[in-house]
Amino acid sequence: MRLPIERVSPQDELAILALNNEHAAELSWLEPERLSFLLGEAFYARRIGALEAFIMTFDQHASYDSPNFLWFRERYPRFVYVDRVVVAAAARGRGHARRLYEDLFEQASRVGQAIVTCEVNAEPPNPASDAFHAAIGFAEVGDAVIHGGRKAVRYYARRIAG
Repeated sequence: MRLPIERVSPQDELAILALNNEHAAELSWLEPERLSFLLGEAFYARRIGALEAFIMTFDQHASYDSPNFLWFRERYPRFVYVDRVVVAAAARGRGHARRLYEDLFEQASRVGQAIVTCEVNAEPPNPASDAFHAAIGFAEVGDAVIHGGRKAVRYYARRIAG
């Protein structure tokens, strides 16, 4: 049985925080107040199950200071930026990330967005994420070294019907 994709609610925040911070090396560490703020700015924030997976995205209007988000804002007048998508270790291989992206593409298209963007770590490397994003139609559009040289990223974009 496929679990439904549901909107993130305030009651989900503790579980999201825990799952996010288990993967802070790939994402970034969040404090509770920061997560609440980001969820308030999000274009699309969804979860699967009690918390087998979640995704959080922003559109070009978000008040967000991430260097990755700002990189896209400088180059695209309209876009949806995937800030983080996480699947719990016990739920991997069930297609959750793909389902969340497909649902995001539909939502973005419904509101007239034509581009979905994201970044993937180049240093430290994340080859599984690179392969996943390529498989669902993302193409590399740039790269950067951020956080004082501690991290390198690749930027990706995917056109959607909009």
